[in-house]
Amino acid sequence: MSKNLTLTTLALALTCAVPAMAADLTVISFGGANKEAQAKAYYAPFEAATGNKIIAGEYNGEMAKVKAMVDTNSVSWNLVEVESPELSRGCDEDMFEELDYAQLGGKDDLVPGAAQLCGVGFFVWSTVLAYNADKLASAPSGWPDFWDVNKFPGKRGLRKGAKYTLEFALMADGVAPKDVYTVLASKDGQDRAFKKLDELKPYIQWWEAGAQPPQYLASGDVVMSSAYNGRIAATQKEGSHLKVVWTGGIYDFDAWAIPKGAKNKDEILKFIAFTLKPEQQKIYSQNIAYGPVNTKAVALLDKGLLADMPTTPENIKDQVAMNVTFWADFGETLEQRFTAWAAK
Repeated sequence: MSKNLTLTTLALALTCAVPAMAADLTVISFGGANKEAQAKAYYAPFEAATGNKIIAGEYNGEMAKVKAMVDTNSVSWNLVEVESPELSRGCDEDMFEELDYAQLGGKDDLVPGAAQLCGVGFFVWSTVLAYNADKLASAPSGWPDFWDVNKFPGKRGLRKGAKYTLEFALMADGVAPKDVYTVLASKDGQDRAFKKLDELKPYIQWWEAGAQPPQYLASGDVVMSSAYNGRIAATQKEGSHLKVVWTGGIYDFDAWAIPKGAKNKDEILKFIAFTLKPEQQKIYSQNIAYGPVNTKAVALLDKGLLADMPTTPENIKDQVAMNVTFWADFGETLEQRFTAWAAK
């Protein structure tokens, strides 16, 4: 009996002395400058602090990939960066784990709207009109100019999908930013958006990854493009003459979501909590012009950087908030219609 107790005590002591095995965590982002900023603010510091390894992958928001993993119980991604409409739809379809905010440091310091049932926003960004100042004689002021190929000759870049594209078409047709989703919710409004797209279709060069618009603009392939504001700001730091028009931009959160059935959930929750800390949020926004969701991070940022953030009062006043409910309700139907229209 005494011998058995001694062996048991020794075994427990050895177990306690061995550090927990580090986990490999696969984190999926949208790539490009965004991924590089995440690596500096989140991945490398978290690896140094915990010993866990971040395997950084990327995609273009294809929820079908996540759904296939969840449905076949073969989830290989631990964490996915998603836009708000996909987060809402994925939550409704039971594709993501629900979050316990007590494990994430609470919600009190987060921008309103960041904390959702199945995901948490970790930065605010905008899709805006961007142009190459070297290629245009005068500056465009909004989406009507984007559609004006006589005044501004040349190709246009648009993201290949219904989301954003239809809103921009309606604003180009004279719909006020505040009324876009009211109009787009009707059959007539949807027809109006597609009819406006018909006018521009011969001049459109589609993009499917966030790194493409700055490349197209810099090379002169297009003279204007919809683009993620942070990607344009990144090129400006490198000396480009690419410019942003904030009027008519659409702002949104990108959120972390854990695919249903993902392994190492406890370690992933620690990673999410780490990314929401003010200091890490500050480093992220210093490396790409996206707004922090932790309100305590704002005071840590240089005022010069805040000028390029989508959430400053002067930049956000004429923008549209992404309507998550609208895209959850209409997204599938409009994306199917868009795909058929684009293929013609």
